[in-house]
Amino acid sequence: MQRASHARGRGRARRLADGDRIGQALDGLAAETSRRGFLARIGGALVAGAAAGTVARLIEPGEADAFHFCGHTYTTGSCIHPLGLPRLDGHGYPVRPSDGRPVDNIGRLVNDKGVPIHEDGSARRDPDGRPLPPTPRTKVCDQTGRVYGFEAHLQGSWYRCCGGTVRKLWDCCAHHSTRINGDAALHGYCYGDRKVFCVTYFQTRVPC
Repeated sequence: MQRASHARGRGRARRLADGDRIGQALDGLAAETSRRGFLARIGGALVAGAAAGTVARLIEPGEADAFHFCGHTYTTGSCIHPLGLPRLDGHGYPVRPSDGRPVDNIGRLVNDKGVPIHEDGSARRDPDGRPLPPTPRTKVCDQTGRVYGFEAHLQGSWYRCCGGTVRKLWDCCAHHSTRINGDAALHGYCYGDRKVFCVTYFQTRVPC
């Protein structure tokens, strides 16, 4: 039993080392190119890495929670999201982490008009049988800034392979000296003298 535990520990240490090396290589690529050109370049790199079986080991199934969430291995906490994991659509609004469907500020599924709906797409109704009215749906970074009393902006980003498609890790940045978890703030991929306050992600459809 003890030997099995040691073996698992050694295996995990090797995977962590692999993840660190891959992460450093990808961060290096990000630093050497423009943000606009990075996704195009990283797409090919991720496909090549996946073919070699390396990127797939960056975060293995069952380990995502230990790394905050897939693709993010560092200490900055998530921005405030109605369902926990800070998944966004391409415009910064909250979506359900499991499938990317849009949700409102309290985590209910909504349609394209902002009306709360059930899983099958039918409208939620009040006790009198009337469809519920459209509900607020605020951009996650904006909402986090409001809760903490300052203006925040989605800015710099970097990319990882998660679940078979490229994931955009997206910094929520502010003129603030600490991060959401209380540690000293870092510039990260922010610009305009802002620093990272919390992190979010957008799951693209680009295969990797």
